[in-house]
Amino acid sequence: MCLIVFDWRPDALDGALFTLAANRDEFFRRTAEPISWWHDAPGVLAGRDLVGGGTWLGLSRDGRFAALTNYRAPHEMRADAPTRGTLVSDWLSSSARDPDDSPHESPLAYLQHVARTGDIYNGFNLLVGDWTRRELAWYCNRADRAPALLSPGTHGISNAVLDTAWTKLVNKRTELGTLLTRDAMPPLERLIDLMRDPRVARDDELPATGIPLERERVLSAAFIESPDYGTRGTTALRVSAHGEVISVAVAERSDDNGSHRIVRPGDFERSFAFNIEREIA
Repeated sequence: MCLIVFDWRPDALDGALFTLAANRDEFFRRTAEPISWWHDAPGVLAGRDLVGGGTWLGLSRDGRFAALTNYRAPHEMRADAPTRGTLVSDWLSSSARDPDDSPHESPLAYLQHVARTGDIYNGFNLLVGDWTRRELAWYCNRADRAPALLSPGTHGISNAVLDTAWTKLVNKRTELGTLLTRDAMPPLERLIDLMRDPRVARDDELPATGIPLERERVLSAAFIESPDYGTRGTTALRVSAHGEVISVAVAERSDDNGSHRIVRPGDFERSFAFNIEREIA
């Protein structure tokens, strides 16, 4: 997952608490499964990386959420580092929680747990939420910041720290904010369409992340196209409060029809919806 923009409204008593649009970018040769309920962890709804075994974005029936992006630092990459995708799936399935911790460990506590050994991984951003707690937290193992709860508002994460002003992040964060001003509950398909944008940034807008200039140009698009690497799918997610019920709706448009072969334009779509009952304070 390489570009996430989201709007966080934890104090909403009725309407959208969380709205997200995200693109997953990956090498085309790396096999993965589309979003589905996991047979070995029935409460987890996510795609699955068939190489590392984890995932890039997912939810659980009890109201948890997590998403991950890689931090672009090519000269720091280690081939022996553990897979980062399990940081998402461990939160969703609870398997990473310490035996002495409460079974209702918070997003911030989980990220503090991850940060204790964060330096063993290649660079990542990890976004973790619990809708029943109305808490959303973020941690980057390459940032000079401790894990922290996120304040309300519209944010973005790409392959640098939260809200780094890369052109594609700024553009899509702004577009999401504008869209939600006009329609607080837009169709998920509209959120997906927002992210399928292949325009590249001008050279004077490109970051310097240690890769060749031509590669920086290609990766500056929200929707990435190249022969061996690019956007594999787009996810839209909305979490809403309706009286005493929190509802979750998620849709994915993939360029992999399930055969692990990329086909442009992507038209393999899946959608899911479920409720999390709770008392609204």
